[in-house]
Amino acid sequence: MDNHPATEQPQSGLMPFLTAADLQDHLMTATHDLDRLQTLLSDACDTLAAGFFGASSQLSDLRAGEHSASPTVERAVAHLGTAVTALQFQDMASQLIHHTRGRLRNCADRLARDAFAGDDEGEAAVESAPLRPNPVTQSEMNTGFIELF
Repeated sequence: MDNHPATEQPQSGLMPFLTAADLQDHLMTATHDLDRLQTLLSDACDTLAAGFFGASSQLSDLRAGEHSASPTVERAVAHLGTAVTALQFQDMASQLIHHTRGRLRNCADRLARDAFAGDDEGEAAVESAPLRPNPVTQSEMNTGFIELF
């Protein structure tokens, strides 16, 4: 058995230092991945919203003009109304990402605090874990009443 203090079996149920550090690195990497995912999601939804508002404006112009009773325009308005539901996804996904990131960060902070409990710098600050187990309870999105114009 290796007698190196950092890798030897812990006493009283504590995790070895190197294992804790490795796990903390993985948790922090996951939080950074969630940050990147949030950025990608926000950018995609900004593009979707810009396209939505552009199409909405053009359809509004068509409705006000000679194509006001056109079945094609009305179907396009209905499709656009359905598509706007996807914009709700961004809000729900952002809440879940933020919630999951907070939980992972709390775990990483607690690991660091416990692993470095004996250092001279004092106890590490631990970011609070989210209070609720799940910030988003909706599991699907349905089209509701949305005033487009």
